[in-house]
Amino acid sequence: MMLAKPAMHDRTVRAPTGRETKRTSRRTVFDARQRLTSTSGTRVAFDFDLLHEYASSRLKSMLVIPAVVVVLALFAMLWAPAVSALAWAALVIATNAVVIYLAHRFEAQADAPDARRWTMTFGLAELLHGFAWASLMQFELMVGPSANLSVAMFAMVLVGTATNAVTTSSLPRGTLGSTLPASIALTVFLLLEGGALNFSLAAVLVAGEVFFVYLARKLYLSKLGMAAYQSEKETLITELEEAREMSDEARRHAEQANIAKSQFLATMSHELRTPLNAIIGFSEVLQSELLGPHEVRQYKEYAGDIHRSGQHLLTLINELLDLSRIEAGKYELNEEAISLVDIAEDCRRMLEIRANSKSITLTCAYADDLPKLWGDERATRQVVLNLLSNAIKFTSQSGKVLLKVARSADGGQLISVRDNGPGIPEEEMETVLSSFGQGSLAQKSAEQGAGLGLPIVQKIMELHQGRFDLFSKVRFGTEAIATFPRARVMKALAPVIEDRNRLEIYSDVG
Repeated sequence: MMLAKPAMHDRTVRAPTGRETKRTSRRTVFDARQRLTSTSGTRVAFDFDLLHEYASSRLKSMLVIPAVVVVLALFAMLWAPAVSALAWAALVIATNAVVIYLAHRFEAQADAPDARRWTMTFGLAELLHGFAWASLMQFELMVGPSANLSVAMFAMVLVGTATNAVTTSSLPRGTLGSTLPASIALTVFLLLEGGALNFSLAAVLVAGEVFFVYLARKLYLSKLGMAAYQSEKETLITELEEAREMSDEARRHAEQANIAKSQFLATMSHELRTPLNAIIGFSEVLQSELLGPHEVRQYKEYAGDIHRSGQHLLTLINELLDLSRIEAGKYELNEEAISLVDIAEDCRRMLEIRANSKSITLTCAYADDLPKLWGDERATRQVVLNLLSNAIKFTSQSGKVLLKVARSADGGQLISVRDNGPGIPEEEMETVLSSFGQGSLAQKSAEQGAGLGLPIVQKIMELHQGRFDLFSKVRFGTEAIATFPRARVMKALAPVIEDRNRLEIYSDVG
């Protein structure tokens, strides 16, 4: 039966920490305070950005508007006295100069200006500028009612409304102040004059005022949205930088802790193996009765227990030492040409007695004519022993274990150990592959081990640029596959044929 691949754990949602809760609360309070103190109802920083945008727009048009006003004054001279037209143009240019002066002062301030005060100042200046545009009503007083003059003033107000609406779109108060006075004055005048033409011009003027104010409002909201987007982007970049710094700091602490752990394990492993060698050696002497038979036969059994326990403890210490060396990057492979089949067969013979003691059928299947591999023989032997030991350990009485050595699909070679034991639950797959991790089966059966066998196998295969896969299904068994890459397979080399030319010696005669 096909064994199912294990499903990975669902990632748990991390609960918000106290620091994140405080940061969220501070941000909420800050946003509320900003909305209350902002003229735009968003943030004070946005008010500054919009004021800078308004001042920049006015400064850029400091020559355009006077030029437009001069052209309109020359146009008005066709129906109004030249003195009156020039006086109107001078008044509009003077009020525009006031606006330009204030914009220049605002841009020149080094410290953060008062947004509310400058918003009101610019609004009053634009209102004054709007009344200057409205002063063109004097043409009617000097000339008297005239259809041509009404059309001319209508055109001048419409041009002024469009120009001022575009240049003051970042300041809604400025837009209303600079456009409404002239539009209202001319509309009232046209309605008082009466007539179909004047009523039509008044309607178009009102519609034009509404349209340009609406357009300026849309431009304002667009700029406000861009400011909010820019602020959000900058905030996100800042948070990402903070998160990266925190991540780097956490990584450094983790690396330091990992190095300290590896150094501790390596030191303690060396310190513990020294007395263990004496314990194992003397217990073996007592067990073999080299110094004479024991008077009490139980002493020999006790010596055997001491020897087996010492061997088990030495195995655990060796695993700890290997794992610490691998994690510290100090595990070096002693690579040579090895036969995967020979290593597998040696390991099978070593564990056959243990399998027979549990009435487990240990069978093997080796592919024919497998070329040698380039790898570490001791590390490869450790891989096979760990996989076989686990299979025998967790397979019940009269079970079956199959050891297989074959070619992999990509041209490499693999070692497969399959058993018909109880299997590993999907939710425990990640646990058994982690260091010191043990599944529920190992805990219930109190099997001896530190949970380092599979992690060491995984890391040894990584050092060989290979792959380790674990497949399991509850009540059907487990299959562990260690795959060596194709690059490590040593193919037979063709014999070198040397083409030796004859050596001819020529001698000159005479």
